Amino acid sequence: MVSKTMASINAAGPALPRYDDLPLVDGTDLRHAWDVFGRGDSLGTLNHLTDERRLAALGCARTGRTVSLTLPLDRPHAPPFGRDPLVHRLYQANGFSWGDRIEHLDLQGSSQWDGLLHVLHKEVGFYGGHRGEPADAPQLGIDAWARTGIVGRGVLLDVGAYLDARGERDALGGRAVTAQELAEVADLQGTELREGDVLCVRFGWHTAFAALDRDAGVGLMARPRTNGLSAEPATAAFLWDHRVAAVVSDNPTVEVQPGDPAAGFLHHRLITMLGMPLGELFDLDELAEACAAAGTWDFLFAAVPLNLPGGVGSPANAVAVL
Repeated sequence: MVSKTMASINAAGPALPRYDDLPLVDGTDLRHAWDVFGRGDSLGTLNHLTDERRLAALGCARTGRTVSLTLPLDRPHAPPFGRDPLVHRLYQANGFSWGDRIEHLDLQGSSQWDGLLHVLHKEVGFYGGHRGEPADAPQLGIDAWARTGIVGRGVLLDVGAYLDARGERDALGGRAVTAQELAEVADLQGTELREGDVLCVRFGWHTAFAALDRDAGVGLMARPRTNGLSAEPATAAFLWDHRVAAVVSDNPTVEVQPGDPAAGFLHHRLITMLGMPLGELFDLDELAEACAAAGTWDFLFAAVPLNLPGGVGSPANAVAVL
């Protein structure tokens, strides 16, 4: 059965092809959008966040309540994939003032954005087909997103609650969530996906991780195991055809871990091929509670990555205004 959400895709215009009409990278099942927004593009699917859509998103702030979507920089206590933890020092600058400095900060160690220089395909390179080292494509740095900000209509899909209701309560179980299931969650919530949305997907990862003792948490984060989005082409098609501007999740990888080699690598499908920003380890629990209480699942989403020239990633710096 085709869900209402899947059936109500509103094409963004004749210049934007559907996913199945995008060209394939030779010898793969990866479809790319490198020419859709013009050669030299540095925004990827953030191009969907037009002035008109940002202005319309202001109407999603109904009460003025602000919810932080960003973990403290020293959380989780074990950064993913063995990344180094935060080192923060206070110092007395003079007789009447103090300062502080960050002596170590992995920009992808807490709530963070994966930029366009985060992953490359070993044959064809980064987004746009740029080959070589990240320094060879400075236009793809995270600073391009900082100059515009990531501001628009946010939509939360509470996949964790959906799976709980089905008796699947282990957010660390390595369960792949399909595009069809995303559509089902949207339909159950009465949520319409619109062009330019920042799609926030809650898996319930924080609650599950917090229940682990420290050693177990460190072990899990060395090789994260989590429910997440399926890496199948259908996931990329769902997100592209709905003109999603960015995808945010509360788990360390957005996609399911451990992944299935037969399904591929969703980071390649989305970041490298489509230019779609991924936000990981966002704090979506309070937002989910607030949305469920209000019975509305959209809000004004605002984030400003670090203005770091040539940066690969950035702390999230994100809030929702309900």
